[in-house]
Amino acid sequence: MAESHNHKAGTADEVNQTYIEHGAEKSSLASDHMGATDILRQAHEATEIEHSLTFLENIRLYPKSIAWSVLMSTAIIMEGYDVVLMGSFYAYPSFNKKYGTLQPDGKYQLSAAWQSGLSNGINIGAIFGLALNGIVSERYGYRKTMMMALLFTIAFIFLLFFAENVQSLLVGEILLGIPLGVFQTLTVAYASEICPVGLRAYLTTYVNLCWVIGQILASAVLRALVDRTDEWAYRIPFALQWVWPIPIFVGVVLAPESPWWLVRQGKHREAEASLSRLTSRNSDKGPPIDPQKTVAMMIHTNEMEKRISSGTSYWDCFRGIDLRRTEIACLVWAIQNLCGGGIMGYSTYFYEQAGLDPKNAFNMSIAQYGLGIVGTVSSWVFMGYFGRRTLYIAGLITLDICLFIVGFIALGPSKPVTQWATGSMLLVYTFFYDVTVGPVCYSLVSEISSTRLRAKTVVLARGLYCLFSIVNGVLIPHMLNPSAWNWKGKAGFFWGSICSCCIVWCYFRLPEPKGRSYGELDLLFMNKISARKFKSTTVNLTREEVCDADGHKRARD
Repeated sequence: MAESHNHKAGTADEVNQTYIEHGAEKSSLASDHMGATDILRQAHEATEIEHSLTFLENIRLYPKSIAWSVLMSTAIIMEGYDVVLMGSFYAYPSFNKKYGTLQPDGKYQLSAAWQSGLSNGINIGAIFGLALNGIVSERYGYRKTMMMALLFTIAFIFLLFFAENVQSLLVGEILLGIPLGVFQTLTVAYASEICPVGLRAYLTTYVNLCWVIGQILASAVLRALVDRTDEWAYRIPFALQWVWPIPIFVGVVLAPESPWWLVRQGKHREAEASLSRLTSRNSDKGPPIDPQKTVAMMIHTNEMEKRISSGTSYWDCFRGIDLRRTEIACLVWAIQNLCGGGIMGYSTYFYEQAGLDPKNAFNMSIAQYGLGIVGTVSSWVFMGYFGRRTLYIAGLITLDICLFIVGFIALGPSKPVTQWATGSMLLVYTFFYDVTVGPVCYSLVSEISSTRLRAKTVVLARGLYCLFSIVNGVLIPHMLNPSAWNWKGKAGFFWGSICSCCIVWCYFRLPEPKGRSYGELDLLFMNKISARKFKSTTVNLTREEVCDADGHKRARD
């Protein structure tokens, strides 16, 4: 599972020559105690050490980094919980009786319009939270931004718990979406910046595992309360959201700041102190990790990106080579919605409309999210062997097949056997989604963006995801609601067709970042390497050169 590449060693003369060729001024490159030449040399040494570490050595050397990343990412459980909570409430008798209207068949149900409004509320709020996070986190740091978002989460849950009508419920969802939008991007960025290359994929995709854990917790809570007919059937699930923020807040107070953020702020000594808190001091666990050399690598990467694009604003994400990186990050995340993944958030309602009774619908949802956990853990193994690009494209092809099968099943008569067949295919879809597209997306988005624009690129990518979530929040309830389009399983044809288009885009535009340091990725993008050749191209970070598979140097455009 170790990730490695062949790299050309750089001599001291090469380091000095690179320093002269790029005209780097000592005042811009030097830290508090290192000159420009020292930075380049130590950056090269730190990069070589990172590439030489095996998976187990990374775990032994970075146990604290793993722990802090896991703690921060746990906040995503709240988002996964809330999304499934609201989507599943539409199949909940007591909730429909409180906030819905009486239908001709004698049952209570929310209209498709209100279902769309409530489902989109959290996404609308998330867009505001995303925009704020891109500015606030880069100015005040990840820790302070996270603590502020957690405090707002505690406050906004009160609005959901005491909501007396569907209008106030919508306001609560919009406001709660603001801090959840911060969690969506900040947790991924933090995980990608406090871990080494060999652990980057696993800690960033852990975010998807947290999402699935939140989904299965929501389904389990609702399944346990489905027989209640009073207001506590839906108030208790809302109240359980208060369980998470306080312990996470205490952990964030004690957590170290991202060393990459500290380097971008020119706080090099603080960055070394942060790295010391993230690594093990036991030299017997593997090669010695020198915080000073690692910071030198960060400084060198930061300075190289400043030469490529000096700005750090949202506008800079759409300029020069960063435009390509923004395109990839945005579409990779948007594909989570475009491939039909939005149906999973309505799975319980989907099962019920397919003909299952409420209890069996919730049982199927719990099984679905249980498979999601197994799938996400399995993805860690597959990413180590196959990389991100291969796994992502193979996953999309599999999901496409599943969607068309669901569509063809729906063409037959509505019988118990077809209802269970539809539910079973959705379980298969969820498993493969959480082995491939679901978790791999988080790794890709965090790796593709440049370090100086990471926060804003991730914000833009998640923002596009939320926009498509809003579209899905309108389309899917209408597709499934019997009082609207009533497509049921035939929705598989619609999403399967869009998923086919996503496969074509990924083949031509999605690169392979496996095993590359952030500096190496910068050089690959700087030299406009084709997405299909990222894996085979050799990178010399010291001389800032790239060579093709035959060893021919690629001339910089």
